[in-house]
Amino acid sequence: MRFFQMVLVLALSLVPRIGAAHPHIFIDTEIEVIFDAEGRAEAVRVSWIYDDFFSLLMIEDRGLDSDGDGQLTEAEQTALQGFDMAWDADYEGDLFVLLNEQRLALGRPTDFTAHYDGAQITSTHLRRFETAVPPAQAPLILQVYDPGYYTAYTITGQPVLTDPPAGCSAQVYEPDRDAANEQLEAMLKEYSAQQDLEMDFPAVGAAYADEVRVTCPGA
Repeated sequence: MRFFQMVLVLALSLVPRIGAAHPHIFIDTEIEVIFDAEGRAEAVRVSWIYDDFFSLLMIEDRGLDSDGDGQLTEAEQTALQGFDMAWDADYEGDLFVLLNEQRLALGRPTDFTAHYDGAQITSTHLRRFETAVPPAQAPLILQVYDPGYYTAYTITGQPVLTDPPAGCSAQVYEPDRDAANEQLEAMLKEYSAQQDLEMDFPAVGAAYADEVRVTCPGA
C-alpha cells in the first residue's frame, strides 16, 4: 500500500464526515532542477507543503507536539524525518518527467527533510535522473500529479534552475480545469451504483496536472 493510500484509511477512520469527493489532500509543490558541470539536468529537488488539516493528522498520528504549542522538540523533528518517504516499489512519487514525449526514469528519493512550522509540514526530497539530460534537445517537461487524484498538487512560486547553461528558463503551465472537470464527469457517469467510487476513483489526475517546462537555447 502506497503512503497516501494509507493516509486515506487513516483520514476516513478519524474523520467520518469526509465523503467520496476527490481530492482529499492538497499539496503546494516547489520544483528545483539541478544541472551538472556539463550543463546536463541531473536531478530534481521537490518540496511538498501539506495543507493544514493533513499536517495536523500526521502530527497527531505520530504523537508529536504533545503540548500543542506548535513547536517540535529536536527529538520530535528527528522523528518526523522521512515520514512520507516509505514508498512502494511501484510508486513514482507523483512526478513525471518527459523529453520528446518520452518518460524519463528517475531514481528513488534521497536527501529528504521534513519540518513543521506549527501549521503545515514541509518535506523535501531529491530525485536523480538515471541518465543525465543534455540541454537544448527539447523542452524538459515536469508534471506533478496523483493519477488517482486523491492528492491535488499545485506548483507554487517560480521553479528554480541550479547551475543551468546560459539562456535556460523555466515556466509553469496550468491545466485547463474546465476540460478536466468535463472529463471527470464523463468518466463518473460510467460507474454503477454498486462500485466503490472512493477506492476505485478514475485515473484523471493527469488532466489536472500543473507542469514545469524547462527550455534551453536550441530546444
